[in-house]
Amino acid sequence: MPTELIGVLVLAAVFTLSSLRGLNMGVLALVAAFLLGCVWLGRTPQQVLDGFPAEMFVVLVAVTFLFGIARVNGTVEWLVHAAMRRTGERLAIMPWVLFGLAALLCATGAASPAAVAIVAPIGITFAVRQGVNPLFVGLMAVNGAAAGSFAPTGILGGIVNSTLDNNGLHASSWQLFAGTFAFNVAVGVVTQLVFGRRRTPQQAGSGPGSGSGSEGPVASAVTLGAEQATTLGAMLALVLGTTVFSLDTGFLALSLAAALALLFRRTAREASQEIAWPVVLLVCGIVTYIALLQSLGVVDSLGRMIAGIGAPLLAALIICYVGGVVSAFASTTGILGALMPLAVPFLASGAIGTTGMVIALATAATVVDASPFSTNGALVVANTPEHQRDDAYRGLLRWGAGVCVLAPISAWLIFVVI
Repeated sequence: MPTELIGVLVLAAVFTLSSLRGLNMGVLALVAAFLLGCVWLGRTPQQVLDGFPAEMFVVLVAVTFLFGIARVNGTVEWLVHAAMRRTGERLAIMPWVLFGLAALLCATGAASPAAVAIVAPIGITFAVRQGVNPLFVGLMAVNGAAAGSFAPTGILGGIVNSTLDNNGLHASSWQLFAGTFAFNVAVGVVTQLVFGRRRTPQQAGSGPGSGSGSEGPVASAVTLGAEQATTLGAMLALVLGTTVFSLDTGFLALSLAAALALLFRRTAREASQEIAWPVVLLVCGIVTYIALLQSLGVVDSLGRMIAGIGAPLLAALIICYVGGVVSAFASTTGILGALMPLAVPFLASGAIGTTGMVIALATAATVVDASPFSTNGALVVANTPEHQRDDAYRGLLRWGAGVCVLAPISAWLIFVVI
C-alpha cells in the first residue's frame, strides 16, 4: 500500500478515535505523526517536528493571553459598551461593522490572522452579552478578513498577482478583489441566516460577566481607569504594529501581554487561565500531521493526477476542491502558492479564463479559513467563553465541512463556468 494512502487512512483513524473516545485530537495527531514519521518511515523526531506550526502556536497563546488580560480587567467590556452605544444594540449592524473592520485591516496589508485576532474577541464578547451564538460574529470577522485579503494592497492579492506574473500570465487585480469580496459578502449573508438569531433571554444572560439587572449592558457604566487605558493602548499598538509596521502578530501580542503582566500582576495571574491550551494542542497537533502528509507528497500526487485530466473544466473544479480541502488544515498562503502553478497549463491554453479561474481558486482556498484547524478558526474557538468552547468547536467543524463541500463548486460555477 502506498505510503501516501497509509497517511490519509491514519488521519481518518485519528478523527474516528477522537470522536468515539473524546480524546483531544491534537494528542492523537502528534502520536500518529510519531508512529508514521519516526517508526514507519525512520525519520528523526526533529524532522517530524519541522512541521510543527510554531508561528500559529505563538499567535494562539499570545492573543488569548493578551485579550484574556483585556477581558479580566474590563477593557473588552468597555469596548463592547462603546460599540453598542454607537450601534444602538442593533444586532443586524454590529456583525457587519466587524466584517468591514477586518476587511479594511487586511486590505491595508495586515495578515488575516492579525485582523481576526484583533476583531474577533471584541465581537465575541458583544455576542455573548446579546445572547447570540459567538460563532456568528467570529465567522463574520473571518469572512471580512478573507474579503479584504485579495485587495491589490493585501498580502494574498500580492502573492497571487506575483505568481501569475512569474508564469507569464495576467489577471485583473481589481476583478480578483471585487470577486472575492462579493463572494465573502454572500457567505456573510448565509452566516447571518444560519447563526444570527437571538437566543432566549435565559441564554442571553448566561455569558461570563453578564449582569442580571434590568437595565441591560448599555445602561451600566463601565469606567476606563488607568489599567484599562494602558491595555487599550496595548491593543492599539497591536493594530498599528501589525498593519503599519508589518510586525509579527504573535511576538508583538506576546510582548504587549508580557508588559501588561509586569505592570498588573494580579490581573495577569487570572488572565493566564484564559490561554486556550486545549485549542492550541488540538490545532498544532493536526497541522503537524498534515505537514507530514505534505512532505510525503500527497499534494504533489494530487497535482500530477489533475495534470493528467484532459477536460479543463473538470480539472479546474478538482483544483478548487483540492485548494479548499487542504487549506482547511494548512496555510492558505502556502496552498495558493503551490496550487496556482497547477492551473497554469490550463490557463495558458486559453480553454479557461485566467481571471475567473484565479478568483475561483482564491475564494475556495480562503472561505474555509473558518475551519477550527486553521489559525482564524482556532482564534474564534480560543476566544469563545470556556463553557461555550466545545459547542463553538463542533459548530465550526460542521461549518468547515459544509463550506469545503459547497464553496469550491459554487466558486467554480460562478467564476469559471458562468
